[in-house]
Amino acid sequence: MTIAWVVGSGGLLGSALCRALRIKGTPVFLPAQAFYWRDPAKLQSQLAQAVQSFGLQVQSADRWEIYWAAGVGTMGSSISDLEPETNAFKLLLQMVEAQPQLNGKPGAISLASSAGAIYAGCTDAIIDNTSDPAPTTPYAHEKLKQEDLLRTFALRSKTTSVLMARISTLYGPGGAIGKQQGLITHIARCILRNKPIQIFVPLDTIRDYITAEDAATMIVASLRAASLAPGIYTRIIASEQPTTIAEIISVYKRITRRNPRIVTSASKLSSVYSRRIQFRTRSVTKSTPVPQTNLMVGIAQVMAAERSIYASTPKLC
Repeated sequence: MTIAWVVGSGGLLGSALCRALRIKGTPVFLPAQAFYWRDPAKLQSQLAQAVQSFGLQVQSADRWEIYWAAGVGTMGSSISDLEPETNAFKLLLQMVEAQPQLNGKPGAISLASSAGAIYAGCTDAIIDNTSDPAPTTPYAHEKLKQEDLLRTFALRSKTTSVLMARISTLYGPGGAIGKQQGLITHIARCILRNKPIQIFVPLDTIRDYITAEDAATMIVASLRAASLAPGIYTRIIASEQPTTIAEIISVYKRITRRNPRIVTSASKLSSVYSRRIQFRTRSVTKSTPVPQTNLMVGIAQVMAAERSIYASTPKLC
């Protein structure tokens, strides 16, 4: 039996990972209380308690898994905003390494990061696992630091596999209110509120969009495939379906039967976003799954979820 812990289980990816694990019949460990991410001293105490409790549960299992899906950083975040997340991840790895119940059993750790950020400056026509990282933002540099921490951890461990899961543009229902959750959710919220949609890059900008559910399924399968031969693995988690912003707007027109009000302009981040990013996923094994949700269905799911939230939100008179 495997016991899994999803750090960041309340987020878009984290909640999808929990669902993917439960579908497979994997027990998911939940810490006693929500983490205070903005209070380093409190967080250190909470992490210590959580790692100890996780270790006690692992005693009755054959192996363990940790999925790091936490973090509030975005492409526009500063180093000072991002350092606490890296420090927390480093602290977690140190505690896991020091926990006898964990370092004495087979385990696996997955770190989620943004492929779009890590390869933002890459000039390859199609980016895959063999492409060299080309970070252009503090966010991307910090994510690469986290990957280095995980590699160092893995080199010291003889029983733990690690996976760097570099995810393309993630979307899906359930995005946090008040937090930037990507273009697809942004458009849905603007349409429902009859607000103009501000877009800061050209409409022919190409991205690879993948639902959180598909990404979670691929990450779980990839980590377990990697565990068959303990080591250090990197995988791009993507749909392999290049899509322009204009195509996304067209899908919304068909779903809502109205023309979204688009306002295009530049921002300080416009220059760090590549005009064209296409990914190819190289599976850890041939049996790892591929995305199942097409863009039309995915956008319809986001729109339905946002409509439900909007309908239940009290309106000001």
